[in-house]
Amino acid sequence: MKITRRDAVAMGLGATMVAMLPLRVSAAGEEAVMAFTGGAEAGEGDITLTAPEIAENGNTVPISVAAPGAVEIMVLATGNPSPEVANFKFGTASGGAEVSTRMRLAGTQDVIAVAKMADGSFIKTARNVKVTIGGCGG
Repeated sequence: MKITRRDAVAMGLGATMVAMLPLRVSAAGEEAVMAFTGGAEAGEGDITLTAPEIAENGNTVPISVAAPGAVEIMVLATGNPSPEVANFKFGTASGGAEVSTRMRLAGTQDVIAVAKMADGSFIKTARNVKVTIGGCGG
């Protein structure tokens, strides 16, 4: 099989696009965080994200998030086709800013939780979850 210059250029462009794919997925998660915070920088603080280190089934991954004093919590899965998983709002009658749910993960990826505090500041945390089978997207 003889490779022409046109074939070589096409293979090079294809390899470049594949190499840039994780940057696009990561960028989608960062864009979602920036939209949630309104462009404000999210610092570190009293926020706890509990998720398994290894999920045996990507279709039902249990997570919980606690952020005392938060009025809103957003959960993202950076490697999913749609990174925004959930957005929880807490009113004055809420017992506390704690949530638990199950989510789908397309594969091994970071799960991010961002909390809006009562004073208008934002804090975030992340955890890497390794998925062994299943998940959204195959």
